[in-house]
Amino acid sequence: MPNLSPATRARVAEIAGWHGFSPAAAEAMLAAVARGRGAMAQFDHPEFGGAGQWMRGGMTMVGDMFNSALKARVEALCADLSAVFEGDPALARPPGASVPQSAEAAAPGGAWWPADLPAPNSTGAQNDVRYAWFAAPRRLAIERAGRVTLHDTLDHRITGFAQQQSGTSTLSFTSQHGPVEIDRLPVVAAQGGDDAEDPAAAARADGASAGADAGAPAHDAIAAIERLAGLHARGILSDAEFAAKKAELLGRI
Repeated sequence: MPNLSPATRARVAEIAGWHGFSPAAAEAMLAAVARGRGAMAQFDHPEFGGAGQWMRGGMTMVGDMFNSALKARVEALCADLSAVFEGDPALARPPGASVPQSAEAAAPGGAWWPADLPAPNSTGAQNDVRYAWFAAPRRLAIERAGRVTLHDTLDHRITGFAQQQSGTSTLSFTSQHGPVEIDRLPVVAAQGGDDAEDPAAAARADGASAGADAGAPAHDAIAAIERLAGLHARGILSDAEFAAKKAELLGRI
């Protein structure tokens, strides 16, 4: 960044060393953080795994979806550079520049996710995919090619997202259980595209599949329990019904 004071440039170089990045990479990230007003950053640099994004208190995406160490370093770097941005008046936004809207301030009325959901805890987009995460109702909305799919996040406490840049561009997230592919989450509803799902039909399919898996190997029984947990969370199964079916499946492992 050409407008950095010598003191700020030295500070950025020091922070870069803390997290194992070059000063040039850290300055590039500071520019991205400044564009995001200290609260978010969209970046594309080889030291950060290519294209990605960061949101303070929200999600971080890096090109190498399973590189948790890199994601953690990028998160820490962005947090420190956000403090640099806020403490340096020279990095203030020029008059007339646009201000990115944080996920918490997003207006649901103009959003692409289902209207009955509140403002998301964080949102993001990369390539042909965009997502919105809603912590309180335990929902994750994914849009790809005009189709919006709503997932139940179960007990996952999501801390970051990543998208593999090769092959099928698989989207995954990180929670207290480690890296998890989005496809492992139960689908609550889908709309748009040529094959939109009927939520009731999806629920019936989940129930039928869970019953069919009752006598399957252990990993299939666990998958069946996860599907039943999704039905229970959606109110389709009562506490007693869920507990009874779960006990039955566990007894067959």
